Amino acid sequence: MKLKISLIICTYQRPDAITRLIASVKSQSRCPDQMIIVDGSQDQKTKDRLGEIEIANLKYFQVSDGDRGLTKQRNYGISKVSDDIDIVAFLDDDVVLNLDYFERLLETYVNYPDAMGVGGYITNEVVWEKTHHIEENDIRNFYFDGYRRKESSRYKLRRELGLVQKEPPGFYPDFGHGRSIGFLPPSGKIYQTETLMGGVSSFPLHVLKEHKFSEYFKGYGLYEDADFSLRLSKLGNLYVNTAAQLEHHHDASGRPNSYKYGKMVVRNGWYVWRVKNPDPTLRDRLKWYQITLLLIAIRCVNIVTTQERRSAFQEMMGRLTGMFSLIGNKPSSTQTYTCLNICKVLK
Repeated sequence: MKLKISLIICTYQRPDAITRLIASVKSQSRCPDQMIIVDGSQDQKTKDRLGEIEIANLKYFQVSDGDRGLTKQRNYGISKVSDDIDIVAFLDDDVVLNLDYFERLLETYVNYPDAMGVGGYITNEVVWEKTHHIEENDIRNFYFDGYRRKESSRYKLRRELGLVQKEPPGFYPDFGHGRSIGFLPPSGKIYQTETLMGGVSSFPLHVLKEHKFSEYFKGYGLYEDADFSLRLSKLGNLYVNTAAQLEHHHDASGRPNSYKYGKMVVRNGWYVWRVKNPDPTLRDRLKWYQITLLLIAIRCVNIVTTQERRSAFQEMMGRLTGMFSLIGNKPSSTQTYTCLNICKVLK
């Protein structure tokens, strides 16, 4: 049976970016059966631009304040999906797809019918090289499945300090701060994971009817995808197909300023860590705070080592503010723990 797929694109003030994305969607070897655009823009530029494009099965919705924000727009889009759809894909508005993206994505569900979700793979953010030789104690490179990539300064320090995870990429350690699926190589293989990137993800419609994106993550979101996929991983398996490829061309429009971003990194990071581990040990707590402080220190050093000094300073201050705010004002986790308890009962 041929699986039917709907594509949801949530956008905000990015008419140029979404135009590039739609051009790559129209060129697909397997086009979506339905496309839903949920536009949170506060002007008509995106609507006017889309009016110039001819594309079948397109539904456009411009939402008001009550439904504006990434998780709210995703939940809104889910409510507009046709009942005969099997799979719902989400894409950030600033990506460009390889020609067979949806074909590869759907093949994953055929090969893994148990999948609670499947993610695609971004090709233009990291340089990988094949290697059959792993150098012991090499902290300059990260090795995985016959490939290697340059290790960032933050991970070099974490490895030196014994603060790096043992779990594979895409799995969250009990102290949080795990390696993302960006640490999976472009092998063309399908990897099981615990987290997916929301802007290159997909889920069966029946899953999305039962589980919604948390509206705790207001506006831009940030880690909303980790929250959602970690909750789903309590119920079933998630996969990343590194053959379902696309490029991510970061668009600065609609992003929060560096101070707000830094604060969100810490507070939302704490929230997601507690989704994974609602009752951490003292050792796990210490590691989470040690790594958080280390990352703040790195951004502090960046004030004098990079050209983006103002941005580094603002982000450092945002992270520091977020850190101190946890003392007396931790993110509300009642809904999170309730979801986890339900997952345990069902499992």
